Amino acid sequence: MSERAVPFHCPYCGDENLFPQEGAGAWECRSCLRAFTVRMTGMIRPGGGVPS
Repeated sequence: MSERAVPFHCPYCGDENLFPQEGAGAWECRSCLRAFTVRMTGMIRPGGGVPS
């Protein structure tokens, strides 16, 4: 995976006023004053579903 997953908007308010925080995938939204993380949980099969 590349350096970090970059979100395009806040999952809470939808604004684009995002800044990275220290930590893996941590971001802060300066519009709604919330912090969140972006994390890859796994790969899915082309038809859907998670491989076992």
